[in-house]
Amino acid sequence: MGALSGKAAVVTGGASGIGLATATRLAAEGASVVVVDQNSSAGEKVAADLGGRFVPADVGDPSAWAPVISAAEEAFGGIDVAYLNAGVTTGEGDITLLTDEQYRRILGANIGGVVLGVRAVVPAIERRGGGAIVATASVAGLISLPMDPIYAMTKHAVVGLVRSLAPQLSVKGITINAICPGVVDTPLLGEGVGLMLKQSGMPLIDPAQIAEAVLGRVLGTETGQAWTCQWDRPVHAYEWNPVPGLEGGLFPAAASPS
Repeated sequence: MGALSGKAAVVTGGASGIGLATATRLAAEGASVVVVDQNSSAGEKVAADLGGRFVPADVGDPSAWAPVISAAEEAFGGIDVAYLNAGVTTGEGDITLLTDEQYRRILGANIGGVVLGVRAVVPAIERRGGGAIVATASVAGLISLPMDPIYAMTKHAVVGLVRSLAPQLSVKGITINAICPGVVDTPLLGEGVGLMLKQSGMPLIDPAQIAEAVLGRVLGTETGQAWTCQWDRPVHAYEWNPVPGLEGGLFPAAASPS
């Protein structure tokens, strides 16, 4: 009997890297896992190994989400946890060389995969009486990243979305948090970049370490936070400095939408 026994989780990008590590960790705690990925062969194997269900999907496609929800509800009775993790990079630092294809692809995966994912899973989680949503952002969502500014833009968007959605989801009994890893040893780096970083002596974070951070957010009560994950430091909720003159927020509490 694990901490998530009887619960059902959706993990996007679950066929490799952080998604695979997290799907495995959630299953180890007793969760039934719906693995969502574009890589059908790898995704089917992961789901089979975990006793879960695989759904092939492009998370940036609005029509892809109904089958994900249906699969989870038909197989496991609902959704309690959603880990919106799928993402890509552009690999382009020069804004003048950014192609339309690169731009559309990263917006679809990194922003659409979270926005559309939250929109789809919230009603399902609410039907279960509440639960948890975690989205993969990055430390690049908190700092600048000149080597891939569009990637940084998308991760800043994820952090802003999570912080802004927390109040309305809280009343539904749903927590939402962003995980902000440093450089993780995953296929997203690409073989060349990963090898270069390793040869330079730069420590890469084990995906299992990020999976533990995700589990902590799933089991915790905190919401609306951006959690930094670095190889040599404990997981930490990023501390935001208030904007002068807006210490109480953009809108007074009494004027906030209900």
